[in-house]
Amino acid sequence: MVAQTVAHTVAHTAAHTAARTAAVDGAAPLPGGDAQRGPTGAASPAGQPALETRDLTIRFGGHVAVNAVSCAFRAGELTCIVGPNGAGKTTYFNLISGQLAPTSGRIALYGRDITGLSASGKARRGIGRAFQLTSLFPNLTVLENVRLAVQARARIGLDLLTVWSSHRGINAEAERCLERVALAAKRDLTVAALPHGDQRKLEVAILLALRPRVFMFDEPTAGMSVDEVPVILDLIREIKQDRAHTVLLVEHKMDVVRSLADRIVVLHNGSLMADGDPAEVIASPIVQQAYLGLPAEGEGLDV
Repeated sequence: MVAQTVAHTVAHTAAHTAARTAAVDGAAPLPGGDAQRGPTGAASPAGQPALETRDLTIRFGGHVAVNAVSCAFRAGELTCIVGPNGAGKTTYFNLISGQLAPTSGRIALYGRDITGLSASGKARRGIGRAFQLTSLFPNLTVLENVRLAVQARARIGLDLLTVWSSHRGINAEAERCLERVALAAKRDLTVAALPHGDQRKLEVAILLALRPRVFMFDEPTAGMSVDEVPVILDLIREIKQDRAHTVLLVEHKMDVVRSLADRIVVLHNGSLMADGDPAEVIASPIVQQAYLGLPAEGEGLDV
């Protein structure tokens, strides 16, 4: 009886998630350029970056949280977005992934304007987001959480007479995702029983199950022990090796930034302060003054 109840709960939740995610708004191409195929089959201008923001801005009353930020992110590149607390990093992520709507500016994915799409619409287009704060189903098991993501991506519905064990392909893919984040041994535990570090790893497993082309990580190692961090960092390196993937990473730990970044973007008071090669950006006096708290005339910090 308990197993049936869990199966029905999973089926109902997954069906709701799949239906929500399937409701994709239209995305219009941006002008200019010859067409090539993007990851969803939609045409995109030749030479366009995978993801681009143009003068992206959001205001909350009189406060400008993100101020006319223009950045282009290319496939095969890992960009670390850094800055002091309150710089606008997570808000910028929220604008890109659809949790917030911009006051002005544009977002393009493979040359198509996706500014007005909902979060679920952007997810269907290929944007995957792992959140800074965990957003999981605490009363379902670790495996069931990942299976929901697989089912939502594949738009597979279940009726009340269907049991999960009959969907071996879904189960197998979910288990592969758990193996990649070193959670296979905890597949049958409820999420509520997991420590915070394991919940962060589960979020990454769910992101893998969605198979995005743009991976967005918001402090993925926050709350993890020293022993747990290498699992996630190695996985991000593995994702980065696929040249079809674009990776954006918000991170405060400069040793992590230095080990992963192909490029660093610095935000300060909602504005773009620096963008470029990691060594050059980290050594910039203006970046050290704003982000690292050093005097402007100080020497470059070796981080």
